[in-house]
Amino acid sequence: MNIHEYQAKKVLSKFGVATLLGKVATSSSEAREIAEEIGGEMWVVKAQVHAGGRGKVGGIKIAKTLDEVEELSKKILGMKLVTHQTGSEGKIVKKVYIEAAADIKKEYYLGIVLDRQKEIPVMMASMEGGVEIEKVAAETPEKIIKIDIDPFVGLRDFQARMLAFKLGFKNEQIKYFVKFSKALYETYSKMDGSLVEINPMALLEDDSLIALDAKMGFDDNALFRHNDIVAMRDFEEEDPIEVEAGKYGLNYVKLEGNVGCMVNGAGLAMSTMDIIKYEGGEPANFLDVGGGANAETVAKGFEIILKDKNVKAIFINIFGGIVRCDRIAKGIIKATQNISIEIPIIVRLDGTNAKEAVDILNKSKISKLIPATDLQDGARKSVKFAKENY
Repeated sequence: MNIHEYQAKKVLSKFGVATLLGKVATSSSEAREIAEEIGGEMWVVKAQVHAGGRGKVGGIKIAKTLDEVEELSKKILGMKLVTHQTGSEGKIVKKVYIEAAADIKKEYYLGIVLDRQKEIPVMMASMEGGVEIEKVAAETPEKIIKIDIDPFVGLRDFQARMLAFKLGFKNEQIKYFVKFSKALYETYSKMDGSLVEINPMALLEDDSLIALDAKMGFDDNALFRHNDIVAMRDFEEEDPIEVEAGKYGLNYVKLEGNVGCMVNGAGLAMSTMDIIKYEGGEPANFLDVGGGANAETVAKGFEIILKDKNVKAIFINIFGGIVRCDRIAKGIIKATQNISIEIPIIVRLDGTNAKEAVDILNKSKISKLIPATDLQDGARKSVKFAKENY
């Protein structure tokens, strides 16, 4: 789960990460009132969407008068932001964050993410912070400094100082950085973060450090511990199909291909997508129906897959362990009764009650049903029919 910048800064400030004064607005008049309340001579108007790259496409502007705050807010609210993270469909801006401006000496990047190979958090930093950090990571990865953090002891002072030295900090700056980085890690750890990113982290004229921007993501499996974070969830920023799938206990992620996938178990789902790509196709989604799937959830899975107009074939790959194959077969039949299915359905069933499931499907006489003998056969047929129907 992700949250907006203004929400992330609220969370970070509770743990001692320095942020600037700011409030969120949903209208230009409200934005003006907030700027007047903050005071000062300059403000920053920021579009609030779940995507990076806002500054490059006009989503972040500096205002030097209250009239400009109102004018810029009016322009940004309602605009369609298209960045490298939103895709071509973009996101409509419904909120702006009005923040005090600051005198910046230099910008840096600082973030924490889970390294899934090492199974530990990694703090990353760079002297090249700002809007071009993705370019830096792609073209000059040596400029990204990484420090592994033992989750049992946390970020140690010597690690923070070592990172400060590598970033070129001196004297008082080092003290500020140690405090800032340790507060950042404490936020990540105690809030069960999956990602905390400060880009840019700004060095101010008094040598203190402040989070000019903030991005936070959380481990969905730990949200039961954080009702305050759950309350921040903005469903309008999420894919509506993924939200609908979640209501039925389905793990669904939309992708860019044309082969719809319905699988039980995350590992098998990943293998299924891999072999589809190996056979020259592209998966249209990740869909794990889970171990407790029944006819209703399978039917709902079909409905969700078919909402993606790019899907030209569906590959059902089920290994019956906890979930029985005959239950999946009944769900397939129920789905075809309630939904008009005009694309091929390739089915590979193996495991508990697989024979019974095959008998059920054969008796149903579903015209678009195509049996597969094994995983590779199913993937090969799925890719073939998806290409033919494209």
